[in-house]
Amino acid sequence: MSSVGYEAINIDENSIPRDHMANAMIDRKLHDCVRQDNTAAFKRLVEQRLTEKLVTPCGNTLLHVAVSYGSDNITSYLAGTFPSLITIQNSQKDTILHLAAREGKATHAIKSLVESNPSLMRKTNTKGNTPLHDAVIADNKEVAELLVSRDPEVAFYNNKNDTSPLYLAVENGNKKEILDDLLKTEASFPIRSEDGDALPKGRSPVHAAIERRNRDILEKIEKEKPELLRLTEEGLGNSLHYASSIGFLEGVRFLLKKFHDGAYETNVKGNYPIHVACKSDSVDVVKEFLDIFPYPKEFLNKKGQNILHVAANYGNASVVRYILKHDQKLVAPLLNAIDEDGNTPLHLAARYGQGTATFLLVRDNRVDHFIVNNRIWTPYEYLAEDFSKRSEMPAKERKPIDSKNSTPAHEIKGKEVNSNKMDTKEASPKDEIRIEYFEFVLHLKVMTLSILFFNALPKKSRKKLFPWTGPPVSRAKEETRSEVENLLVVAVLVAGVTFAGVIQLPQLRDNNNSSDRRHELNTTYENLLNSYLALDVLALSFSLAAALLLLLPSITNGFQISAVEFAGNMVSMAIYMMFGAFLYSVRIALIGSHRSLLAIIISGAVLVFPLIILLSFSQGFLKVQLSPFYYGLFLVYFYSRWWLPNKLSDLKKKHNL
Repeated sequence: MSSVGYEAINIDENSIPRDHMANAMIDRKLHDCVRQDNTAAFKRLVEQRLTEKLVTPCGNTLLHVAVSYGSDNITSYLAGTFPSLITIQNSQKDTILHLAAREGKATHAIKSLVESNPSLMRKTNTKGNTPLHDAVIADNKEVAELLVSRDPEVAFYNNKNDTSPLYLAVENGNKKEILDDLLKTEASFPIRSEDGDALPKGRSPVHAAIERRNRDILEKIEKEKPELLRLTEEGLGNSLHYASSIGFLEGVRFLLKKFHDGAYETNVKGNYPIHVACKSDSVDVVKEFLDIFPYPKEFLNKKGQNILHVAANYGNASVVRYILKHDQKLVAPLLNAIDEDGNTPLHLAARYGQGTATFLLVRDNRVDHFIVNNRIWTPYEYLAEDFSKRSEMPAKERKPIDSKNSTPAHEIKGKEVNSNKMDTKEASPKDEIRIEYFEFVLHLKVMTLSILFFNALPKKSRKKLFPWTGPPVSRAKEETRSEVENLLVVAVLVAGVTFAGVIQLPQLRDNNNSSDRRHELNTTYENLLNSYLALDVLALSFSLAAALLLLLPSITNGFQISAVEFAGNMVSMAIYMMFGAFLYSVRIALIGSHRSLLAIIISGAVLVFPLIILLSFSQGFLKVQLSPFYYGLFLVYFYSRWWLPNKLSDLKKKHNL
């Protein structure tokens, strides 16, 4: 093949128009000649045609087709005879180099075109890809090596997805060693670019290697282009931030050796890499940082928060536990430190309902439970205040929806509503998910509040624990008269039912069992009957005491309001115990039968029922009644699902098992 020289062509912005009606389509014979690289036959077919007007449906010229098939002879002929074809782009704005990168080879003709028209290498298509982008995506090592050797800086140029050829090579895992070719160029990294299309504004190839957890590629990058380790990405921070965020321990170790200064840089949120490690619950990474930087109190983010603040804020109990067990001299300044809002780590753990982290902190004797923040709130008061506010949110956020109308209630109030024009659209699944998430968070906050109730409750007077929020006493006395009558009726009814339950005890059915079986059933019957009697008698006692208490205000009116409220609580407890007695009577009736499903239902009812009485109890009494329930649930979870596995893990490490 003879060498062909080409006149350098200035690349213009003109491309083949989308409407190709004015152009002639390349027929089958021409296409076959190009594919077979048959120059003689090709020349005869194009002699009497306007070659520049011959295109495929997607706007590829004959030169595009020749390059994509690697037809070197026809490529040389067309480029020499019709140089205007070199600058034409198809409907996707692909140049001939884009097609050579995706489908062709680095033929002699392509090399000559690159030498004579270097601006082709920076031309982008509709995706913002240069030919080098496409060569890396297609794993076309031959063309990629040619392009990067002629214009090394293109390896750092970003497409519309903010990815450079170098990033793509890392993402592809250095297939066919294309990454090696891109890294071994002598071009220095373009920190600034006049066009604004070069890194560091785009996606960092170092971050791509970290995402793949590939230390080998990190070592390659550090060896050839160490300056790339300093790149940052908006939202991800520098390479140490990103490695810490995904818990890539080997990457963190490598970067702390080769990019030590990165540990002193903050991301857009003002966090150091060690803060990010605490946020992502990466205990091993936190340990690595503390081994190298044994002065954690010096790392404060823009909110003035130390690493314990961050771990507690996000409820990362494993990190909190590790920090608390660390060297006391290093940890002591962190425990009760306050941020710019005056919050300690315990404040943040409490505020966001992080139960396990809260429990770990309150059980540490070094942690002060009663420090007040800038709002003069202790951790318990901080959560209690937030809880009371958020408890009112569903009415506003859920926008009460009628079963057949999605229009918020507050928008139709006071307006005439045409039932024929009512919106029948149902609430979206996204709204339902949001409500479920809100309820889940609310339960977590109640559990955290119960932990603080037992361990960090400020010393308040009884009046503050049971605040009176009702109307003035004079008017309240009149309003309680009807309440007294209603409560008396309910109390007497409960007393009558429970009294009847004592007289007529539930009996064990005789199923003609053997003597041994009958003895076993009798033992079970006695145990259940004792529990039944205990609850029934307690319910009878509570209801009678409430009835007697309600009769006293008719003689002495001095404490009528308080008596009614207390009696209401006693009646509610009596109903609750009566319900429990009923459950035991059902169990007695089912002794010896298959009752697995029913037992599950009954157990669920026992767990759910305390939530039902939320509506009938006063706020102060609820704090006392439901806190043990939620605290007990938490302790079961903590010691069985969290503490025990962690303790076993520590023992294994200690004994090298």
